[in-house]
Order: sequence, then structure tokens, then C-alpha cells
Amino acid sequence: MKAESVNSFYQATKDVFKLMLDLGIEQGKLGIVEDMVLSKDANVVLGVTGDLRGTILFSFPKEMILEMVKIMCGMEMDEIDSFVSSALGEVANIIGGNAVTILASNNYKCDIVPPQIFVGEYKSFSMANEKALLLPLKTQIGAFDINIFLKEK
Repeated sequence: MKAESVNSFYQATKDVFKLMLDLGIEQGKLGIVEDMVLSKDANVVLGVTGDLRGTILFSFPKEMILEMVKIMCGMEMDEIDSFVSSALGEVANIIGGNAVTILASNNYKCDIVPPQIFVGEYKSFSMANEKALLLPLKTQIGAFDINIFLKEK
């Protein structure tokens, strides 16, 4: 996996969190995940098609998601309901859209597939025995992960 593809999702996430949530992001140590990915309370799967193909998995703890919705909408929520899930999906969609725009500036033609949101007690996700890059990120309201499974066409 080339640095441009990883950096595009990191930069897009950093930009969206700053613009929508007024939060900075600190990158943790990159890692490699083989086979199974550990999940958190709320997970968003975003498909990528075109010159790069694969999946981006965003995993968030419940408390962080609820705080994100509070910042974005000014609403105090105590559970991840359909409104919260929808807001989370939209944030991931905006990050994905910004990332493919950045990829386009590096001569990659890609699109994103609408996000799928999984909430609850999922222990792990299987990504068809593929290796992924784990990008752990920290903000002042919590830590979350982005797992990047991308291959060049």
C-alpha cells in the first residue's frame, strides 16, 4: 500500500475533524492487522472502487460518538440510535469524499460506496484474510481507529 493512499485518508480525517468538530488529531503508531480486525462500539465500513479497491473501517467507542454528535448538533444523546448512526455515517462519507479528492490529485481515480454502520457488541470483523494498515488516532474526546484495506487495481 502506497503512502499516498494512507495519507489521503489521514489528511481527510484530520481536515474533517478540524472543520466539523474543531478537534485536532494525533496519530498513533501505525500497525499491520492480519485477518481479523477488532471492533469498537460503532463501526463504519466504507468501500472504495476504481484505481484503488478495498475497504476503510472506522471504529469508534460509544462515548466518543455521543460527544461528536453533541458537538455537531448540540444534542445530548445517551445511546447510539438511528440519528447518531446516521450522523456517524455522514462524517465517514465526508471523510471518504475528501480522501478520494486528495487521491485524484495524486492521479488515482476512485469512488466511495455508501457507508455501512455497525453498532453493538461485534468483537471482530473478517476482511477476507487480507492485511490492513491500522491507523490509530487520538483526539481530546477519545481515540479511534481507521483500518485501511486497499489494493491497486
